[in-house]
Amino acid sequence: MAFFAYLSTQHVDGEPYGFYSLLPAMLILCVAVITKKPLESIFAGIIAGLLLLDPSNVVSGLGDLSMSVVMDETIAWIVLVCGMMGGLINMLERGGSVLSFGELLAKRIKTKRGTMLTTCSLGIMVFIDDYLNSLAVSASMKSLTDRYKISREKLAFLVDSTAAPVCILVPVSTWAVYFAALLEENGAAAEGKGMSLYIEAIPYMVYGWAALLVVFLVALGILGDFGEMKQTEQRAQAGQPIPDGIQQDGFDTSKLKKTAPIIGLLNFLLPMAVLVAASVYYDIDLLLGALVASIFTMVLYFWQRLLSFAQLVDAMLDGFKVMLHPIAVVCAGFMVKEINDQLGLTPYIIDSLTPFLSKEMLPALVFASMAMVVFATGSSWGVFVVSLPIVIPMAISMDMSMPLTVGALLSASAFGSHACFFSDSTVLSSQGSGCTPMQHALTQIPYALIGAVIAFICLVTLGFMLA
Repeated sequence: MAFFAYLSTQHVDGEPYGFYSLLPAMLILCVAVITKKPLESIFAGIIAGLLLLDPSNVVSGLGDLSMSVVMDETIAWIVLVCGMMGGLINMLERGGSVLSFGELLAKRIKTKRGTMLTTCSLGIMVFIDDYLNSLAVSASMKSLTDRYKISREKLAFLVDSTAAPVCILVPVSTWAVYFAALLEENGAAAEGKGMSLYIEAIPYMVYGWAALLVVFLVALGILGDFGEMKQTEQRAQAGQPIPDGIQQDGFDTSKLKKTAPIIGLLNFLLPMAVLVAASVYYDIDLLLGALVASIFTMVLYFWQRLLSFAQLVDAMLDGFKVMLHPIAVVCAGFMVKEINDQLGLTPYIIDSLTPFLSKEMLPALVFASMAMVVFATGSSWGVFVVSLPIVIPMAISMDMSMPLTVGALLSASAFGSHACFFSDSTVLSSQGSGCTPMQHALTQIPYALIGAVIAFICLVTLGFMLA
């Protein structure tokens, strides 16, 4: 840390930080790999960034940063959504509906391959939001993947690979609504035409398509296990699908009230249907959807006398408790993003690549540069508030295909969300599946990089074809 304080003395006020802006992000990655503890490594990067900005005001800077993040509307939305979703899934589990759904699937799915393909298919069906995907699919498939000795890390990979990569490919999703508005704000599309441009860009969101290809190849057994994933699968085959050090969040299922299989299935599917329908009704707002679904589930289960009102309230509160650590990691990630913005990380990376830009290479280099930024910051949405005002005018001045440019940007966002160990999607997928974010990230990164290489090659090819 003394090194960062020393670097601060070498910086001239008013001048950009340049290469120094990369150092906190590099420290986070190094500490994370060594300690395998995401929250601690992010905090180390935050302190390093504050020392680099102003070593004399680290404590007050940390306080101001914490307050700004906590008061941010996006953070408040994430905290409430994660808590509500944790509570809803906890109610579904304690009401026995998740168990009923798993037992019904178990009667029809008889192979390990079928289990993995079903997980991927469910992930695609739950396309409305990556948070919903990460938590709901993992909760409903855990018992089945354990039965067929599939490691929790592989379950997290299957779930995460159908979260953000799928959400960007569907115009009826939280991602589409958010980015369509950003495109209009930054002049990429006329007012009211942001969604039309987004839909035009879907064929060019190559990372989403590449990630889907990779995950289905893995599920089919065509693309094998390697690296950390191979070790976790060997452990699972030996009879231990759950990694060491993971506290099982289950409870005694022997006391669950027995219901007819079809009733148990309806008790699972109806809350999910209400969640999706309410989210769509409220303009793709998952918070309001989760609120409506939670109230609906409480009434449904209380009416059937599956759980008492006190048990339902306890289930909601316990669901919030389970989500506290993931929420803390996501909030810390936003603090890193704030520091990187102050250090000028995004403009520095873009400016560094500008000399190598040509019309043909613009989409591929936009993907590469923004993927690095999102990976380093964990903010798959916030980064683009800074980068779009730079990238969009660049594409317009070069007369580059706007759908292709938007496709490259969304591909970068999806890769960062998919690969970064402290992104919200990664953290929630690992939490829902029953492993740590670092265990999930280290097993997933080789497959994410395969998708990134495929995406980069496709964008280079498309750049030359459409230039």
